[in-house]
Amino acid sequence: MKVVGYLEGTDGVFLTRLMVRGIDTLPLGNGADNHGKYIGFIDKSDAISLVIGYFHKVVPLTNQGSSTQDILRACQLNKIPVLLIVPSELHDNARDMLKDVTADVRLVDPADVMPEARKILGV
Repeated sequence: MKVVGYLEGTDGVFLTRLMVRGIDTLPLGNGADNHGKYIGFIDKSDAISLVIGYFHKVVPLTNQGSSTQDILRACQLNKIPVLLIVPSELHDNARDMLKDVTADVRLVDPADVMPEARKILGV
């Protein structure tokens, strides 16, 4: 069974489509929104195959004292790909903001979320 961890705001129809394809979903929080399990605490026992969410959910406020790399460190350590939703015309800007992130992060336009997720998940 595959599991997709998702950050708050991820489209419910998308998540429902995953569920009816036999993929479990696990709500994840970024440490500020209290949505689900804190992403920094995920580990191999969660069996997450993919983390998905909107770009802004992994970029902390300037005064928080943490970084996107800090937020995504557990994904990096557990080799979990991250799919961040960003309009395609903003991908270059988003990549610049992710230059210090070593996790496997892929950007996807909102219209292409399902095909890209299915490709990563192999379903």
